[in-house]
Amino acid sequence: MLKTDKIIIVEGRYDKIKLSSIIDAVIIETEGFGIFKDKQKQKMLRKLSESKQIVILTDSDSAGFVIRNFISGFIPKDRIINAYIPDVYGREKRKQNYSKEGKLGVEGIDADIIRSSLEKAGVTISVETEKSKPITKQDFYSDGLSGGENSALKRAALLKYLDLPERMTVNAMLEIMNSFMTYDDYKNALSECEKEENL
Repeated sequence: MLKTDKIIIVEGRYDKIKLSSIIDAVIIETEGFGIFKDKQKQKMLRKLSESKQIVILTDSDSAGFVIRNFISGFIPKDRIINAYIPDVYGREKRKQNYSKEGKLGVEGIDADIIRSSLEKAGVTISVETEKSKPITKQDFYSDGLSGGENSALKRAALLKYLDLPERMTVNAMLEIMNSFMTYDDYKNALSECEKEENL
């Protein structure tokens, strides 16, 4: 399994599943054109781009380019890496019909081609990366962010403090937090949040 510390943006769930089988990274879906109206996701991506570069890997059809251009409009240009898959004509296995333009999306592209597309874009990929101590579900439990009477309120307060979407699941929260902060950053943020909120 390859790894990168970049945040990768794809269009949909099946693109994310495909990419997850190739590379260990934080992968975020736009839910197609859903990103246009999702102000919280836009805000989260802007926040993430402050500490990590964002790789945009959308389909090579016109819809993919519309989504790519939209994201490029709210994230600073120097924080974006554009990775492009080639035009490959065909039909995804799970679909009965060809797409409107007859091209395969990220989910239908061969894994080696996706790796090559990321490398051509300059995405640093390694076989192993050293990681600092991750933030875990056990930490959340120990710190009262899960499994307790006021856990949901504490999580909501921390999400607000970190300027992240309020409706994130525990798993999504852990994944995103581990992508842009260390364990020590987490403990400091939690301490500051508790002071501000009197928790």
